Amino acid sequence: METIMYVSGALIVGIIIGLFVKKFIDKSTSSGLLQKAKAEAEKIIANARAEAKATEEKARIEADNVMKEKMLQAKEKFLELKAAHEKEVLERDRKVSEAEKRIKAKEAEVNMALNRYEQMRKELQEREKELDEKLEFFNRKNAELQKIHQQQLDKLEQISGYSAEEAKKELVESLKEDAKAEAMVYIQETIEEAKLTAQQEAKKIVINTIQRVGTEEAIENAVTAFHLESDEMKGRIIGREGRNIRAFEAATGVEIIVDDTPETIVLSSFDPVRREIARLSLHKLVADGRIHPARIEEVVAKTKRQIDQEIYEVGKRTIIELGIGSMHNELIKTVGRMKYRSSYGQNLLQHSKEVAKLCGIMAAELGLDPKIAKRAGLLHDIGKVPEEETELPHALLGMKWAEKYGESEIVANAIGAHHDEIEMKSLYAPIVQVCDAISGARPGARRQVLESYMQRLKDLEQLAFSFEGVRKAYAIQAGRELRVLVESDKVDDEMAKRLSFDISQKIQNEMTYPGQVKVTVIRELRSVNVAK
Repeated sequence: METIMYVSGALIVGIIIGLFVKKFIDKSTSSGLLQKAKAEAEKIIANARAEAKATEEKARIEADNVMKEKMLQAKEKFLELKAAHEKEVLERDRKVSEAEKRIKAKEAEVNMALNRYEQMRKELQEREKELDEKLEFFNRKNAELQKIHQQQLDKLEQISGYSAEEAKKELVESLKEDAKAEAMVYIQETIEEAKLTAQQEAKKIVINTIQRVGTEEAIENAVTAFHLESDEMKGRIIGREGRNIRAFEAATGVEIIVDDTPETIVLSSFDPVRREIARLSLHKLVADGRIHPARIEEVVAKTKRQIDQEIYEVGKRTIIELGIGSMHNELIKTVGRMKYRSSYGQNLLQHSKEVAKLCGIMAAELGLDPKIAKRAGLLHDIGKVPEEETELPHALLGMKWAEKYGESEIVANAIGAHHDEIEMKSLYAPIVQVCDAISGARPGARRQVLESYMQRLKDLEQLAFSFEGVRKAYAIQAGRELRVLVESDKVDDEMAKRLSFDISQKIQNEMTYPGQVKVTVIRELRSVNVAK
């Protein structure tokens, strides 16, 4: 189309130029030059017309070809769309046919179900009719039986001389006595079985708990001795006229004992935290070499801040390690201070962590919350690290602190009751008490002076000899069991039972000991003859 327009434009322009040239030539002179120009112009016009005609023919042919090509493409596209449409229509017809088949199958199933329902309904109606007839028959028979039963009761009353109510009451009384006796026997057997089972289960739980928690047996105590490189350093620590040692004691609250012990001085204080501050401060002063009152005060102040920060970090790490959640900052500091306190030679923080782990395991075995048990186990001895002197027992003081700093009533009661100073209000309290005893009873967990330990065993045996009929007495299992042998001709079985109880009560009232002492009384009768 564009080619045709171009050719037509060129033809029009050529014709206009030719006419203009022809007109110009006509107006000119009739000389030979003008005639020649006119001939050439006509020739140009003729050529332009011929060229325009050829171009127009070529453009028309090309337009016909393009039109034919577009028609073919349109036809192909139409055929493709038609084929797709026919395919879609066939697919729809197939789905409709399948849906019709499914509907027909469902209709057939529904018709069959309706037929079965109708058949069952008829059967049920027939059965209902039969049951009504049987019920009517049974009612008649029952009335007859009631009448016969009443007649028999009247005859029995006449024969026995008892009315029906009196006979029933007497029968119930006799059955009640028999049932009561059988119930007492059953209850006694059940109680004995429950006691045996409870003891076995309790032993199993305690053994599993101990086996699943490992801990160090010997734990380092707070350090009280400070070693020096040479005895010359003692004079520098004392200072001129004792000014350094006085300044150190005033700043730390710890007494420094300088004696003839070579290369050693002793730090003496009832407060293990003060003793630790004094030890670290003295170590820094000796390492630095500058020892004078101003320097002493500066180093002690820095060490106090360092120890306070370390106490908080220790408490925080302990709580994170046990996984017991958040806690009041004051309780965290109290837990950290337990690191510098010992009880019976056992580090208090290590003991409390062990008790917490034992409590968590035992609570899980009993179906209780391990986190609450761990919390109570960790805090059970916080009353042993007071910042000020108090007359309250450590269990009650710990309970008071727990209540003050937002611990739950269960945790506070478990802390206060672990030495039986208040009543236990939940199962967590006996768990803490048992786990505390387990931790303290581990071999080597608590250190005692050998002489006092031996004396306690001797006193235990001598106490048994204070009772009549005792022939021998042995303290065994590190003093946790007293085995008593009695004379069989003076002590019978009943007396042996009573003697075991009396000895245990006297030990409990007159002696001080960790854990518990088992008293076993053995009565043995031997008859010896010699065959010759």
